[in-house]
Amino acid sequence: MSFAKANENPLAKKRSLSDTNLLLIITIAVFVAMYVCAVVFLGAGFRKPQTFFNSLNNNAALIILSCGLSLVMITGGIDISVGYMTALVCMSCAVHLDSGMGNGSIFGAILIALMIGVLFGAVQGFLVAYLDIQPFIVTLAGMFFAKGMTTIVNPTQFNVSNSAFENLMYARIIIPGMGSVNKKGIYVNAYIEPGVVVALVVVVLLFCVLRWTKLGRSFYAVGGNQQSANMLGINVKRTKFLSHFICSLLAAIGGFVYFMHVGSGSPSHASGYEMNAIASSIIGGTMLTGGVGNIIGTFFGVMSLATIKNIVSSLGLDDAWWTNITVAFMICLFLLIQSIVLSRKNKNKA
Repeated sequence: MSFAKANENPLAKKRSLSDTNLLLIITIAVFVAMYVCAVVFLGAGFRKPQTFFNSLNNNAALIILSCGLSLVMITGGIDISVGYMTALVCMSCAVHLDSGMGNGSIFGAILIALMIGVLFGAVQGFLVAYLDIQPFIVTLAGMFFAKGMTTIVNPTQFNVSNSAFENLMYARIIIPGMGSVNKKGIYVNAYIEPGVVVALVVVVLLFCVLRWTKLGRSFYAVGGNQQSANMLGINVKRTKFLSHFICSLLAAIGGFVYFMHVGSGSPSHASGYEMNAIASSIIGGTMLTGGVGNIIGTFFGVMSLATIKNIVSSLGLDDAWWTNITVAFMICLFLLIQSIVLSRKNKNKA
């Protein structure tokens, strides 16, 4: 039976889309509700457009990493190496750009970042897809390897001194008509960093791939039921390999975006980003069981995390454990919602 014929079952397709869309609507509604409450009850800070754009600037790399995690989770896998991959990319690019009195090229740094992503993606994807090793074990090994390699490349934190890179790092894209007046009475234009554009392009591209391509449908099919996907003529191993490969490649791109934001190399960079990416994917409606997820939801999952952190900070609760407790509450809430949706789908099947 061909994959095209399988798509002729409109009931199954409608049910899958309804689950994804329901979780997406819930995620967007929660984000909008939180932001509106922040604007109403927490003062002028949230009313400034730049506050929203700063959430994008500070989380552009996390958006890219979370999109990669969502892709892997849709196929029923996981990747916990992306955080330390980001640190490895930052350190490698920083050493390159700072070498030879700061004469390293930006093109060379981008090439190094992509090579790291390709190597990690190829090795981890092969071990998971073709040797059938558990994704958690493979990417755990990848996480420790990336952490060790980051320290080998350079064990200390340092800022990059490279004029071409500094021009890129401090570049700003002005948002017309979205500025505000600062405390000195001066009108300041709102802006975003170049990394935000990269993140938004990644979101749009992955959304289109998952929504309208055969490869995207294959990701969902493999995550939903591998045996059924195999019977439909889908190459399950190749699909799982590509999901991990793309995830690592996006981690490399996200690592360079993170590097553009911080402008330094450090073994502690992006610490815990893999957990934040997983949390953002869950909040965005991606099920840990696989087969259900939406990249737009993942984007709003990242923004929801950023918003709740800003709210906690605005309340004067700057201790890290308050933020962690709040994030834990949100994850539990969305896992509960997913459980309700999953039970609803099982009832429909019965």
